[in-house]
Amino acid sequence: ELQSLGRKVMGYFGVIDERIDYDLLRKLADENSDAELVMVGPVVKVDPAELPQGPNIRWLGQRQYSELPSYVKGFDVCLMPFALNEATEYINPTKTLEYMAAGKPIVSTAVADVVHHFTPVVTVADNADDFVTATAVAIEAPDVAMIARGIEQARANSWESIVARMER
Repeated sequence: ELQSLGRKVMGYFGVIDERIDYDLLRKLADENSDAELVMVGPVVKVDPAELPQGPNIRWLGQRQYSELPSYVKGFDVCLMPFALNEATEYINPTKTLEYMAAGKPIVSTAVADVVHHFTPVVTVADNADDFVTATAVAIEAPDVAMIARGIEQARANSWESIVARMER
């Protein structure tokens, strides 16, 4: 599905709800008109008619969990475009480790747990302009060392690794 787009892909998978910064997505798509913004996941708690639209924005809807690795394989950069609000104040997005395991560059807004646990592997942007810039850099010049570090961090935090540590 992503191969047919023929352009760079800025991608997100997960629930699409009040935790997403829709103004940021609109700006990201507008300022990266040579790339596709692909959002994979069910839309809940928000009106689908109010989602940003544009020639390079794709709302693909919910997919089976088992299909997500195929989608992330097609992403050039993985996004965590969370709004900084009451709904995101205490989240610890599990998708961070999933994105790391996929070996892709990741750009996130400044969600507290991401800042504290996943930088510098995840590039954290403090504002929309920085997010747009960081995404463009990640697409054009992914940091191979940080990607490798992310794969190792994901490996060290797999369920098997956590269980082994707890057993010890």
